[in-house]
Amino acid sequence: MKSSPLALQFSPWLPLATNGAILALWLWLFYPVYSYLATIFTRQEFRTNQVVLLAALALVAMQVRRGEFRFHPGAMPQLYPPALALALGGAAAFVLAERYLEINTLSATLFGLASYGLLGLWLRPAYWRQGLPAALLLIGALPFGEHMETFIGYPVRLVSARIVSDGLAALGAPNYGVETILVFENGISQVDNPCSGVKSLWTGGLFFLAATWIERRRVDARWLLCALAFAALLLAANLVRVAILVGVGQALGWRLLAEMLHLPLGVIGFVAACAAGLGLLRKFCHPLDFTASQPANDPPPVARPAWLAPVIGLALVGLGLLSAPLPDPAKAAPLEWSFSPELQAQEWPLAPKELAWIQSDGPITAQRYRFNWRGLQGSLLLITSQDWHTQHRPERCFTVYGLEVQESMPALADAGFPLRLLTLGVPGHAALYTAAYWLQSADQVTADYAARIWDDLTPQSQPWVLVTVLFDQTVDPHSADALALYQSLRQSAQRGLSADRLP
Repeated sequence: MKSSPLALQFSPWLPLATNGAILALWLWLFYPVYSYLATIFTRQEFRTNQVVLLAALALVAMQVRRGEFRFHPGAMPQLYPPALALALGGAAAFVLAERYLEINTLSATLFGLASYGLLGLWLRPAYWRQGLPAALLLIGALPFGEHMETFIGYPVRLVSARIVSDGLAALGAPNYGVETILVFENGISQVDNPCSGVKSLWTGGLFFLAATWIERRRVDARWLLCALAFAALLLAANLVRVAILVGVGQALGWRLLAEMLHLPLGVIGFVAACAAGLGLLRKFCHPLDFTASQPANDPPPVARPAWLAPVIGLALVGLGLLSAPLPDPAKAAPLEWSFSPELQAQEWPLAPKELAWIQSDGPITAQRYRFNWRGLQGSLLLITSQDWHTQHRPERCFTVYGLEVQESMPALADAGFPLRLLTLGVPGHAALYTAAYWLQSADQVTADYAARIWDDLTPQSQPWVLVTVLFDQTVDPHSADALALYQSLRQSAQRGLSADRLP
């Protein structure tokens, strides 16, 4: 049977039209992530991520120049199962993440992985496999450090603190509590130092991917085992660092020496772990077989069945229709605050614009008061919510009001009562105000947002209140009167939260 002249006329354009339709559906499905990517790669506070992105793009450009990426947009998609599974699996995971988690970095990661899977439907399989490290480096440019500190760092810090506490006790040193070790270690460590804490996992991961690319190693099961071993080495180096810092600064009382040691210890541990990781990569990971990527040695062409493109299109349409925004969390009911008679508190309602800004991330209950406590005066802001997305750090509020956080440090108001102390002012001037804040539920008090988030990931979430105290002037936040104020407010919050749980 002969083809009609009309079919022959349009057949050269059919692959381009089909691929254009798939691309349009792809862009439509992932549209929620574009504004986040624009923020990450344009704002000044993400300069490190932007530098990583430029370096990864340079690697990709080198690969394209060598001819290792031969993209054929004029051909129909090929049936290559690994790439197809990554594309559709990543797209489905993206829809679930948007629906239930709403974590921007996770959504952007899934977008990158799925997009590379989609690219594999028009690349030779050997070229697609060789380009995987470069693709992972591009995805690694996202700000994983902060999220790893939040989602992974919290349990890792708890485990490290317990190990250090038990180790010091076994050596005859006082048995320091977990909260004491956490506050001490955080207080003398530079949070932005990429060689300290769990953030070294992100920096080390970028190093391992770059080494994989430079050493031309295959990404397979052996590579994954080496990567896991490298991550274990990074965590072990951090554990040794924390143990030395706590032993020197807390057990021996040489805090100044501990402050001097924390940076070199972090760098030495990180460099040693990277050297060991490079050795693992060179010894155990297979080098790429470049002969398999030459046209003369390529395996038979991958099939391009006519049904594949419609199936991909229908799958993307189905995922797009199934995706729905995360439902707004229920607004937490206002707590009944029962303050101590010694605390003279007068309600100070928020202006409509202030309330709208505070509720920009979702429904919350915000109550503000003016207070007078033993001669200390200031304002008190209590934000109650059942969703961690809606409770942001008070530093963000202070910045909006033109205040600069000049100093931020963790502290213990009492055993089991951690909080964060802030010194505030305007740029170029001395400090003007002192502030303190903590997060509290019916059974937990913390100044660590990671603890708040992990609690929200449990099947039955509970209301949390963010307590922020802003004094009208600079005060000694460790004074007896200030500590008594924190304790009084903690007890008031405990009464309100406990009453909220009553049937």
